[in-house]
Amino acid sequence: MKRLAITITMGIQKGGCGKSTTTGILSHLLTENGYRVLAVDMDSQGNLTELLSEQPSNEFMGKSVLEAMQHNNVDEFIVPISDKLDLLPANNFLATFPRWIYTGKTYSGDTIPFKGNPSLILDEALDQVREKYDFIVIDTPPSLSEQTTNALCASEFVVVLFECSNWCYSAIPNFMDSVEGARNFSKRDTKVAGILRTMNDVRRSDAKAFNEMIQEDYPEEVFETIITRKAPVGRLSLYGFNGNSELKQALDQYESFYEELIERVKG
Repeated sequence: MKRLAITITMGIQKGGCGKSTTTGILSHLLTENGYRVLAVDMDSQGNLTELLSEQPSNEFMGKSVLEAMQHNNVDEFIVPISDKLDLLPANNFLATFPRWIYTGKTYSGDTIPFKGNPSLILDEALDQVREKYDFIVIDTPPSLSEQTTNALCASEFVVVLFECSNWCYSAIPNFMDSVEGARNFSKRDTKVAGILRTMNDVRRSDAKAFNEMIQEDYPEEVFETIITRKAPVGRLSLYGFNGNSELKQALDQYESFYEELIERVKG
């Protein structure tokens, strides 16, 4: 029997923490190491979609993860990115996901009645393709929304993104509670793979303090790797992964995070 994909969600209910960039980089590094990967964009901003496809997210209207869930047909909406990387894209209409769940009304005005558990829609949809991949990696919006709940309930592991600031620090406990809720509610035994400290500005003493505080609070969860702010990482959304002369510089500090993560999820 083929082993099913390991599913990992990137999350925190705060913007600007590097979720989409980290999801894209992780997807790339996994494929570079020979794994077959499905990247799922559950954020209506569509940043992961644009990063991996190098197309505007509006190009995927009617052809996105939203329709895959509404029609319960994942294969029809998968976009091939490379030999080993596929994408379930998103666009701004994903913001209508809750309305569809609770009213059956789609953004196009059609009615597709929903029956079932509203937190397990993505999980049940991904069951259709888990045998095809080694990893499924999910990007989430900066909120504790239906999209985030579905991503958590569809995942065995969660990487919590921690941007070194007070507001992100105060967001961590609620997000950890959400992961625990998904663990108790779903069939995936959802657990935190680790907390990744991102967007670190080495010039700021407060960032250093928050890095130390989160390590004291969650000593078993934090990854040793700390991702610092670097221009090549910031420009990844502009230049992408293909023909990017800065790619090695952008990916360099993520290699150690990747190794830590693989050890945790495969160990």
